[in-house]
Amino acid sequence: MAKTSNVFARVEPEIKKQAEMVLDKLGISMSNAINIFLRQVVQQNGLPFDVKVSGNKPLVYGDLTTEQFNEEIEKGLADLATGRVVSAQSVAERMRREYDG
Repeated sequence: MAKTSNVFARVEPEIKKQAEMVLDKLGISMSNAINIFLRQVVQQNGLPFDVKVSGNKPLVYGDLTTEQFNEEIEKGLADLATGRVVSAQSVAERMRREYDG
């Protein structure tokens, strides 16, 4: 058996809980997931995924001009007209199904 070394990390409890739920579905322990991640760091000679700041800044009402605000409202109305919307209730139900077990 290979020697092992301990790794201690502080993570937000909710993130840990959510990660454990996903890993449990995959049949992978937290320890194995961390081991896989570290092996990929070595193999890739860096993080095994892109780390970047999103170019999509959230809209802030106070930062919008009247014209920009009206454009955003028009986009929302267009989404409503074409059916590209989801009710908050259906989102909440889906989240309950997927995350409450």
